[in-house]
Amino acid sequence: MSLMKHFAAATATIALTAGAALADPALIFDLGGKFDKSFNESAYEGAQRWAKETGGSYKELEMQSEAQREQFVRRMAETGANPIVVMSFSNIETLNTVAPDFPDTKFVLIDGVVEQPNVRSVMFAEHEGSYLVGMLAAMASESNTVGFIGGMDIPLIRQFGCGYAQGVKAVIPDATVIANMTGNTGAAWNDPVKGGELAKSQISQGADVIFAAAGGTGMGVLQAAADADILSIGVDSNQNHLHPGKVLTSMLKRVDNAVYEAFKAGDAVETGAVNMNLAAQGVGYALDENNKDLISEDMMTAVDAAAAKIASGELIVHDYYTDNTCPAVSF
Repeated sequence: MSLMKHFAAATATIALTAGAALADPALIFDLGGKFDKSFNESAYEGAQRWAKETGGSYKELEMQSEAQREQFVRRMAETGANPIVVMSFSNIETLNTVAPDFPDTKFVLIDGVVEQPNVRSVMFAEHEGSYLVGMLAAMASESNTVGFIGGMDIPLIRQFGCGYAQGVKAVIPDATVIANMTGNTGAAWNDPVKGGELAKSQISQGADVIFAAAGGTGMGVLQAAADADILSIGVDSNQNHLHPGKVLTSMLKRVDNAVYEAFKAGDAVETGAVNMNLAAQGVGYALDENNKDLISEDMMTAVDAAAAKIASGELIVHDYYTDNTCPAVSF
């Protein structure tokens, strides 16, 4: 462990001890760290927004290994923090174990469902948002070949890829969608070198737009795409600014809103399952000064029309979770 990590761990311990008497909210980041420019960082932005608006303070911890999951959640609960937002489906079993031991503490799990009376389970309709960016990818592609690079090969990431491929083929039915996953362990979220290698491989096969749903690994994908003068698509947070004019758009997953609302509600946060879908503005696509020249009015009109149909229920995007299959791409 580096000196900086030792220092960070010591600082976290001091912060937890010092705030033990306060019922501050708390946020436990998943592997990849709070500044992954993606999933975790979106949560951080939501917490920071709450802190700036209210002047309140919150506790936080960053996991460095799988072995810390139960330890960190239990340790945070023992400080009296309430509610405690826990990132990632990987903590489903963690909360099933820890939550019953702290019945007066509210837990909020992002990206997983835990059926405990004191847990709020927040799920996102990744397939709906990914469908929209898939449409944009198809409309921007000149080769009719696009790519998808996921992080850890799990149903959640296949959900992204499946929605994306459906959106691509809604525009170009005979388009080629190349799909690769980075790995089968948590390390797949933080391997930009492997991400870059996968992107280069897809580019060599003709892909001229690549969607990265891979946490920190996606940084390597976006960089390789920019270096090759093709387009990429970011994920979770708005990543358009990372390579202005080279990132077609970003599939927004409003984890920031989920964290902000949980902190705002405090220990009165409602428990149970919540679906942050397109109708609830839980997902979408990013348009700003960094990509405005890449998306024409016609592209925007088509995508916004599809979004309205998805939100109303007129257009159904196949949900990978329903049967673990995808009609538009093979993983």
